[in-house]
Amino acid sequence: MPRFEMSSDAAHLFIRRFTDFINSGDPNLAPALVSPDAIFHAPGVPAPLLGPDGYLQLLAMLRSAFSDVRWVLEEAVAEGDTIAARFGMSGTNDGSFMGAPPTGKAFQATSMGFYKLSGGKIVEERGLPDMLSILQQIGLVPQPS
Repeated sequence: MPRFEMSSDAAHLFIRRFTDFINSGDPNLAPALVSPDAIFHAPGVPAPLLGPDGYLQLLAMLRSAFSDVRWVLEEAVAEGDTIAARFGMSGTNDGSFMGAPPTGKAFQATSMGFYKLSGGKIVEERGLPDMLSILQQIGLVPQPS
């Protein structure tokens, strides 16, 4: 399979558009950014989620626990068909999360994503939010003393 090469400018434009998509959760944007065959690996989700609908499910799951969840793109690096992005992520736990009732506590954490693209769309993502920090800040895991 030939590698998809994207210029640095195109990669940065793409990841900014993708950040707009994840912040809005707009289902109309998903098909332009996510391949129908895309595979998403997310912590705590046993099986990968698939395609635009799978990614929208992931966003809905997060929004049900953190209705104000927001990502801010802080850094992106592109090479060949891959974009690595670092985000600042924040939200308030106002819904059930991982089976626990809402705590009402806010968090700010780092999240990283590694995106493989083909034909200008995501075909695979590995999302790596700092889950320990999130769980500590919202009160589901004790803070270190």
